[in-house]
Parts: sequence; structure tokens; C-alpha cells
Amino acid sequence: MARSAPVRRARAALFPLAMVAGGVALILSVYAAVSLGAISISAPVVWGVLANQIVPGAVPVDWSAGREAIVWDIRFPRALLACCVGAGLAMVGASLQAVTRNPLADPHLLGISAGAAFGAILALLHTGLFLGLLTVPLLAFLGALGATLLVLAVSQFASATSADRLILAGVAVSFIVMSLANMLIFLGDPRASHTVVFWMLGGLGLAQWDQLIFPFAILLVGGAYLWLNARNLNAMTIGDETASTLGIPVARFRLSVFVMGALVTGAMVAFSGIIGFVGLMVPHIVRLVVGGDYARVLPISALLGAVFLLWADICARLVMAPDEMPIGVVTGLIGGSFFIWLLRRRLG
Repeated sequence: MARSAPVRRARAALFPLAMVAGGVALILSVYAAVSLGAISISAPVVWGVLANQIVPGAVPVDWSAGREAIVWDIRFPRALLACCVGAGLAMVGASLQAVTRNPLADPHLLGISAGAAFGAILALLHTGLFLGLLTVPLLAFLGALGATLLVLAVSQFASATSADRLILAGVAVSFIVMSLANMLIFLGDPRASHTVVFWMLGGLGLAQWDQLIFPFAILLVGGAYLWLNARNLNAMTIGDETASTLGIPVARFRLSVFVMGALVTGAMVAFSGIIGFVGLMVPHIVRLVVGGDYARVLPISALLGAVFLLWADICARLVMAPDEMPIGVVTGLIGGSFFIWLLRRRLG
């Protein structure tokens, strides 16, 4: 115990450095995501296009219209979407690990992502965009919320009150919901099914400037809510009884975190498809660096989640260039390996 206090102080002291390093890494990663691909774009062109879009005529235009379209219309919104999705999933994963007191908690494993996918597929193949661009995010959120409530109901029905059994309930619900989603694909228009299948494996290729406002706004709202409740999340990691003695309405707060997690996950899945294991891996890596205080864990998780997904997307675009590998394949390979290591570490 005597040695743990200096370790905690040392990790807390690393927080400002980690924020600065994370910010620098994020900027460099966004540049790499815009520059690298089947067609490489040099740094002067990347920064020149960006400067001209912000301040028209800021620099002389000595690049082709095609390269400007690649940088501004395709790769830059794609990179920003990767930042939003990576940050959102990482923050949700960290929060779920606190309220469930389970280091294996993750939107993917708890069935939240599957519920969001079900709602989005329903909108894309069956209901149509009856609310315009809001249709897919809204139904994805409702699907994610429905899956969350179903996991809680199954855990109560099966008396699965422990953290480990809650994960098992989430996995079971995930299988059921994904089966229903596959049935929706089977019953849908075959001409559109191949697009949905690729979307189910995760991808950022549908990123567009006019749609980025939705995941960005949800990330701001959800991230702010979780960060402002960092103290309550810290208390939840200790136990329900301790949290109750501190005046926290445990059941209501846990439900609110689940609902906010469903909102953020639904918004991200609606625009990126199912991308697993980001929320599982990133918080564990962050805690090794800055400790367990959620006032530090959440912002660093957002930065690292964004950086990780940017590089996963770069790998997905380069490995099979000019073809594109679904990003969910990359995160699944890395995240599955991390999951095995985490199980070994817990059992060891």
C-alpha cells in the first residue's frame, strides 16, 4: 500500500504530458490518414488544400483538382469520422467497465453494437429514410437502447447479477440480435445487401461532410456527460455499497450510463458499421499510463481511441490497396489478441 501511493502520484503527474503527447499524435495521425493511401499525397499538398479550404487563396494552387478532391472530399472527412468513432467507443467502453466493474465490458461484447446494427439495417433496407439523414442514427440508437435494456432484463431473469455473468448475458443477446439483423438482410433487397454486409464489417468509406455533424454532436454531448460524472464512475469501480454511501443513486446512475452508452454507440455504428474491441482495449492501456481516475482516463481514452482507429483505417486501406479491407477485420484481429491476453492476465 505504501508503494501504491507514489505510483498513483506518478501516474497523475503524467496526465498533462499524456494529453500533450496524445494531441500531437492525433494531429500527426490525421495527416497520415489523409496523406497515405492507394494514391499518396505529399505534405505540401495536404496542408495547402486544408489552408485553401479554410482561407480561400491562402496559398497558390499548384495541385490538380483530383488530388484536392481526394484530400478534402474523401480522406479528410473519413479521418474526422475515425476520430469521432474511436473516441466515442473508447469512452463508452471505459464507462461500462466502471459501472459493471468488469474489465471485459465493451459495447461490442455487451450487445450494444449489435442492437445499433439491427436498427441501422432496418432503416437502410426496410423503412427507408423517412426522417431524412436522421433516420439511420435514430433507429441505430433505438436498436442499441433496446439491446441494452434486453441485456439488463436477461441478467435479471437469469439472476446474472455478477459482472462476469452480465458479460455472458450481453454475448447471448448479441448473438440473438445479430441473427435478427442477418434475417433483415436476407429479406431485404439483394441489390443493396452487399453494401450492408460490408457496412456490418465496419468501414469509414461513407464519411461525408454534411453528415459529420451528427456523430460529432453526439460525441460532445455523451463525452461531456461521462466526464462530468467521473467522480461517480470512480465510486462505482469500488462497489455499489460504497457508491451508495457517497450519495450516488446506483441503479439510476448505472442505467443512465447504459443509455448514454447506447446513444453514443448507436450514433457511431450508424456511420461506421460495427467496429469491435476499441472500447475494450483502449481504457486498459490508458489506465496503465495515467491510473484509474476517470477524470484522466476518459479524455486520454478519447485521444488514444481516435489515434488507434485512424491507424487501423490506414492499415485497412493499405494492406490490400487499391482494394479496401473492412476496418472491423483489423480491429477484430488486434482486439481479439488483446482479449486473449487480458483473459490470461486475469487468470494468471
